[in-house]
Amino acid sequence: LQGLRKEFEILEMKSGESITDYFSRVMSVASEMRTYGEQMHDVIIVEKILRSLTNRFNYIVCSIEESKDIDSLSIDELQSSLIVHEQKFHKKHEEEQALKVSSKERNDNGGRGRGSYRGRGRGRGRQNRATIECFKCHKLGHYKYECPYWDKEVNYVAFNEEELLLMAFEDLHDVQTTNAWFLDSGCSNHVWK
Repeated sequence: LQGLRKEFEILEMKSGESITDYFSRVMSVASEMRTYGEQMHDVIIVEKILRSLTNRFNYIVCSIEESKDIDSLSIDELQSSLIVHEQKFHKKHEEEQALKVSSKERNDNGGRGRGSYRGRGRGRGRQNRATIECFKCHKLGHYKYECPYWDKEVNYVAFNEEELLLMAFEDLHDVQTTNAWFLDSGCSNHVWK
């Protein structure tokens, strides 16, 4: 157990390692520690991951620490947030490489003519969803917030109470002196006098 504690403390994300690979390394050590009886709460693992990421994630770590409550942040939420930032980083890096290539081509042909213009905009664009894993049901093809099983696994008891209606009526035009009340609770088809 001491060896696992030391291994957990010296874990750091390697340069060029993906978020998914790093999370799997951290979680394998943490699960071994749990097997030997160590209390590994999510907050310990979340804090360890945040302080051991590479320098390119520093601004992301700062924004997560400022915008979210670390004590209640789940490991899945942290991982999905970091994966999104990692994908943005890779997309930005690919666009920079494409700009380098296109500027080189423009310099080669004198910069004349129309190039292929992709346009700018917001949103994720079109991604291949076949490789995306849901952190709720662990099935491929959708994100956690889009999970079709989200509402089906809610742990609550629905309480339906029928409303009871009572009715009282008094006829003022009738001269009878009997005091008779008619009560209908909906339990029978007829009312007794």
